[in-house]
Amino acid sequence: MESQNEEHYSASRLFHAQTHIWNHIFSFINSMSLKCAIDLNIPDIIHKHGKPMPLPLLISSLQIHPSKTRNIYRLMRILSHSGFFSLQKLPDEVEEEGYVLTDASTLLLKDNPLSVTPFLLAMLDPILTKPWYEVANWFQNDDPTPFDTAHGKTFWEYAGVEPKLNHFFNDAMASDARLVTSVVIDKCKGVFKGLESLVDVGGGTGTVAKAIAKAFPEIQCTVFDLPHVVAGLQDSGNLNFVGGDMFEAVPPSDGILLKWILHDWNDGECVKILKKSKEAITKKGKEGKVIIIDMMMENAKGDIDDESVETQLFFDMLMMVLVTGKERNEKEWAKLIFSAGFSDYKITPVLGLRSLIEVFP
Repeated sequence: MESQNEEHYSASRLFHAQTHIWNHIFSFINSMSLKCAIDLNIPDIIHKHGKPMPLPLLISSLQIHPSKTRNIYRLMRILSHSGFFSLQKLPDEVEEEGYVLTDASTLLLKDNPLSVTPFLLAMLDPILTKPWYEVANWFQNDDPTPFDTAHGKTFWEYAGVEPKLNHFFNDAMASDARLVTSVVIDKCKGVFKGLESLVDVGGGTGTVAKAIAKAFPEIQCTVFDLPHVVAGLQDSGNLNFVGGDMFEAVPPSDGILLKWILHDWNDGECVKILKKSKEAITKKGKEGKVIIIDMMMENAKGDIDDESVETQLFFDMLMMVLVTGKERNEKEWAKLIFSAGFSDYKITPVLGLRSLIEVFP
């Protein structure tokens, strides 16, 4: 009997291991199914319906070929399992159910000001998925990134000559910026207290700076990014756009904002950026500060669950594959900050997986 139990236990472990492998092999199906739902406009259709939406009504609202109607249930089943939709009983109906949005799918609505749909579409574009097929090759060559192995140039070089990548990358960053900035302005107003000027380094098309300029009209805000990024963008009120290279010089200011910038670069490159930022906040004769918004690995000060840890690990791999950067824990951040000549820093973990770090000269 004991041997039979051992054999059963061994078989159980074997099949569990096989299932674990299968789920990782097929994990891309979750993201591609979600992209399909976005492409078919399913979250917005359910949202506009305004109440639980029965499957037949959802199908009739979609622009799909008649021969594919029976497969929508299969798509909705996996997305419901993944937490993007749920089923609710219809009012005044005994058995019929309809689909409703969850918190996650609400963040995918196209007209939601905090929508993450542009980020999803960018990350799943073939330009950014192709490098993942080259990771093993990259480990065996001297290319700076798998992106370089796949496309023959760095991410930043490619974005400079390929309008499609530049456009969807800027849209993705802007969508994230809207979400983060809404929290920063609401919860961290004191961070901007006393600043007369602020330079958003690598600020893209100005989503963050626009929000800060509007919330704090006394602060003169500057978006500083590569010339091709800010080309054609118009100054307005207390907001202006300046083209340049952060590795050469950063415009003088009381405050320097580095939102989701430093994780794109290796340690040596980060120290260069931080040194140029330090020069910028001390040029005007008074000492300002650098404000970093970025991932904080192993953040004991925040509420980090297993799912969040996995997300941080995903982002760290993303930085390895697309650019030369990495995600860092507090010890690694401190090393960068002090290596660049700063004297102190303060961490405020109010941005979910990311933290706000104030750095002082």
